Amino acid sequence: MALEVKRQHSASSSSWSFCNMKCLQIIPSGLSSSSKEQQQQQRDGKVISDSDTKQRKPGGWKAMPFILGNETFERMASFGLLANFMVYLTRELHLDQVSAANILNLWFGVSNFAPLLGAFISDSYVGRFRTIAFGSFALFLGMLTVTLTAWLPELHPPQCTKQVQKLGQCIGPTKTQLGILIMGLGFLSIGSGGVRPCSIPFGVDQFDPTSDEGRKGINSFFNWYYTTFTMILLFTQTIVVYIQDSVSWVIGFGMPTMCMLFSIILFFIGTKIYVHEKAEGSPLSGIFQVLSAAYKKHGIKLPLDSEVGPIFYDPPLKGIVLTKFPLTNNYRFLNKAAMVLEEDELKPDGTCVNPWRLCAIQQVEEVKCLIRIIPIWSAGIISLIAMTQQGTFTVSQALKMDRHLGPHFQIPAGSMGVISFITIGLWLPFYDRFLVSALRKITKHEGGITLLQRIGIGIVFSILSMVVAGLIERVRRASAMLHPQPLGVAPMSVMWLAPQLILMGFCEAFNIIGQIEFFNRQFPEHMRSIGNSLFSCSFAGASYLSSVLVTIVHHATRTKSRPDWLTNDINVGRLDYYYFVIAGMGVLNLIYFVYCAKNYSYKGSLQKEDEPYVDVELSSTKA
Repeated sequence: MALEVKRQHSASSSSWSFCNMKCLQIIPSGLSSSSKEQQQQQRDGKVISDSDTKQRKPGGWKAMPFILGNETFERMASFGLLANFMVYLTRELHLDQVSAANILNLWFGVSNFAPLLGAFISDSYVGRFRTIAFGSFALFLGMLTVTLTAWLPELHPPQCTKQVQKLGQCIGPTKTQLGILIMGLGFLSIGSGGVRPCSIPFGVDQFDPTSDEGRKGINSFFNWYYTTFTMILLFTQTIVVYIQDSVSWVIGFGMPTMCMLFSIILFFIGTKIYVHEKAEGSPLSGIFQVLSAAYKKHGIKLPLDSEVGPIFYDPPLKGIVLTKFPLTNNYRFLNKAAMVLEEDELKPDGTCVNPWRLCAIQQVEEVKCLIRIIPIWSAGIISLIAMTQQGTFTVSQALKMDRHLGPHFQIPAGSMGVISFITIGLWLPFYDRFLVSALRKITKHEGGITLLQRIGIGIVFSILSMVVAGLIERVRRASAMLHPQPLGVAPMSVMWLAPQLILMGFCEAFNIIGQIEFFNRQFPEHMRSIGNSLFSCSFAGASYLSSVLVTIVHHATRTKSRPDWLTNDINVGRLDYYYFVIAGMGVLNLIYFVYCAKNYSYKGSLQKEDEPYVDVELSSTKA
């Protein structure tokens, strides 16, 4: 079959129509009549068939108590453990500080990598409802296992007196006891992998996006989702942590366990109300198809802009109308995946026979979007290392400080993170209502500042937080050495940790929320679930890097004459040096981020399907 050629920048007709008329001798009207037979309706940018319209009965707000309840209790289970788990590992299981921090970081990392796998399984095979159901059962098993380690004497070491604990002679857990604990944490990670990537998309599925009421419902759903998320964080950081620290670990773990059981019952009660979307295949397969097709055509030369080019495969979009991407010259080697060659067979309806050899322009440009995002994502991982310290060494600092508020109340060490949440809660309304509007007048930008600028400001705050943490730790250590007390507690109020936690709150308000918005806006529309999972992977990567850093510092700073920086007794170690190392890494990461941001091109708004095909570059607006 002889291929006709045309110029890539033709504005008269799309390459899809050209390929139908010249290559396959199929006239456009034939394709149109076929489309008419499907009787599709277009509403507000969505294409929905009549059959879908008749079958769809959105659950709407009737389904929200069940979905939000399930997600709320999942967060309670996970964060109820994370908030004070460092104390449980060191005080109840008698693990040394480094081992406890590594276990916590590894578990947190696995729990944040798991949603990526959960999103793939959900989209490709079983659907969101079944994935959430399976994840909920796994969460319950994990919580039950961890609760049993605190309840049954056979599953934890014998209690240790304060005097023996001070001498460091407490009996640690056996391999069996530690193995059962890790098994429980594994169940929790599996459960998080099922619930977290699917809860938001499953909630959005319950609303009809083609109606005004449905769109308003989606916006309200996001508001309620983050509201319940914040409430759970405050609850776990205060009440649950206090019960664990001052009343009973069994009750402190048992409460989230019973709540998780209740959430499972609640979730299944709403089964008949839910909208159950079928699995439509993971977008990951499309990514690999582009890479495969480009590799198979690596020997083909792409024409210069001034030359007559080949035909590029550009079929109309199917299903929900997405943003139409034109072919660009960024990462031009991937454009080969969309080149139509003689050996590329097309079906009578215009679809390709082998998607692993020929891909649409839309697929190619979506892969380019991911490639552009990866450097920004990698910079975000390093910036989150500072945040992971809140659940480990910040707690260790608090344990060695005066935590009394009055003569009868003592602040739980794991509750100090509440200061960051309060900072976020006070700052965000002020930022959204006042500061953004003021900045908008200056910068003429809709958000006041760009997304990458917001992330960059958050990285700066993370560096400042570690610098301040190191300085405060230096003062705390000097105070403890100058005024020796039982258990090495420094005569210094724990509220001295507030400055570093406030700065970390600003880091979260700028960096974390900026990354969430960045991934949701810059990812192709149908890949946003992958984008949310990728954001979870950022936390996972930060946890793993933190664990590696702890291990390296632990071994590299130990000599025969002095202990390492992160020894169990932080009064003898040099935790301040460790914080300064993280701050130094943050400075290098900031330089890398600025370089990546300057070379990043934001995803532009492109033409729709029915508009003339014009090959334009993506928006060159720089961060």
